[in-house]
Amino acid sequence: MLEIKDLKKRYGRFQALDGLSMEVGDGELYGFVGPNGAGKTTTIKIITGLLSADSGSVTIDGVDALRDRRILKQNIGYVPDFFGVYDNLKVGEYMEFFASCYGIEGLTARKRCASLLEQVKLEEKKDFYVDGLSRGMKQRLCLARALIHDPKLLVLDEPTSGLDPRSRVEFKEILKELCERGKTILVSSHVLSELSEQCTGIGLIDQGKMVMQGSMDWLLSKVNTSNPLIISVLDNRERAVAILRSHPACRPSP
Repeated sequence: MLEIKDLKKRYGRFQALDGLSMEVGDGELYGFVGPNGAGKTTTIKIITGLLSADSGSVTIDGVDALRDRRILKQNIGYVPDFFGVYDNLKVGEYMEFFASCYGIEGLTARKRCASLLEQVKLEEKKDFYVDGLSRGMKQRLCLARALIHDPKLLVLDEPTSGLDPRSRVEFKEILKELCERGKTILVSSHVLSELSEQCTGIGLIDQGKMVMQGSMDWLLSKVNTSNPLIISVLDNRERAVAILRSHPACRPSP
């Protein structure tokens, strides 16, 4: 679905992306993980057409995303970490406004908006003003808005940042359901543990480069190997050694 090759972007003397390459398969829930300043948001802005790259390529569903912006907008739904709200619009009006931006109007728009609000558990907030929603509700509304044109790829930039634990769980459940329905999802975070339970694939980025990517189990095995746990035994040494040797993750200290 998404293929990035040798992507580069520089801001003055700062190299934000330095030959970044990654792949996200169809129907995958892909975690894009790295510390603040690693290049996640820059990558996402290039993927979504909000920022131009210095060099490299981005292909989405076989289409050159850096050249064909029209097809790009049809295929992508974007959820930023923060989004602006319209003080004088109600939730239902907000959804119908964005539906009209994609040429979806009338009864078709109302049905589509109602279905999406139900999907993100905001159907009861239809007549509430957007500005009066909680942070978690606003993020779910933003997700519903991003789905209005039924995109093939969803790109989310740290969508659970600033949410309380319950809102985080609710948001993750919605993403899991969308993935099960066939959506391809790229979600960024600076916390690996936040994505480990739900993602089918993970990419670790640092200083504008892909450090490693693969399945969650494979990545955890690499991390566990590179960060060994050294155990000191006080007594019953032979029994302790026998127990530890039987565990596949244990290796004797040199």
